[in-house]
Amino acid sequence: MFGIGMPELIVILVVALVVLGPKRLPEVARTLGKAMAEFRRQTSEIVEEFQTQTLRDEEPGRPAGRTAKATLPPEPPAEPDKTPSGQA
Repeated sequence: MFGIGMPELIVILVVALVVLGPKRLPEVARTLGKAMAEFRRQTSEIVEEFQTQTLRDEEPGRPAGRTAKATLPPEPPAEPDKTPSGQA
């Protein structure tokens, strides 16, 4: 979790206990836990939406949305050469 080992976690908890006190620490920890759960839920929803959109864009036979190339009308046929043959 964030590259924090056991010694660092203990130091953080001791500092939090000193700063917040034993009465407020459980309340703050509960609020922090709820906030982290909500953050993870929102993050997973965003990732899921990106994956869904990517799959939609990769479907064969379906235009890819904003990145799709515009289709150009066909070019008109070239006019035949009007110079008489033999002259350059």
